Amino acid sequence: MEAFLVSTGVVALAEMGDKTQLLSLVLAARFRKPWPIVAGILAATLANHAGAAAVGHWITTVLGPDVLRWILAVSFLAMAAWILVPDKLDEDEASAGSRFGVFGATVIAFFLAEMGDKTQIATVALAARYTSLVGVVAGTTFGMMLANVPVVFLGDKLVRRVPIRIVHMIAAGIFAVLGLVAFVV
Repeated sequence: MEAFLVSTGVVALAEMGDKTQLLSLVLAARFRKPWPIVAGILAATLANHAGAAAVGHWITTVLGPDVLRWILAVSFLAMAAWILVPDKLDEDEASAGSRFGVFGATVIAFFLAEMGDKTQIATVALAARYTSLVGVVAGTTFGMMLANVPVVFLGDKLVRRVPIRIVHMIAAGIFAVLGLVAFVV
């Protein structure tokens, strides 16, 4: 349960102001069909984060516990710094062709936007930290949905009211604490 809760919180906070949240806004404005967009976000996130968690789990089988502890600690601290850098949406990610339909365009755009993104890297690190891959993938996916579904339905009204800088600072603090705990434990 801890893996699920930590993963949910970390990703939900990390996602605030992230390019995939901006992508949610763009897709909602472009297609105006929220349910296929939400389904596409879910499908893309499950696929992306399951792969990332598998990589994180694999890393634990290759590296010894001491090396892994140091890598995890440094990666969490790096995430704390990275999360303070605001994202922008790349035009290529926003323009997944409508020839695939709303669902297909969302899946393609979200999957590509998540490649190498903060939340994908966080999923790798969380899967290396916790033994429950299902808990990590379910948590990171739920965190993604918590951050993006309201944007799809409420759009820019919500984005304008959320103090993104404060959310980024809180998320960075959580990653910093996780990094420090990894050094100690």
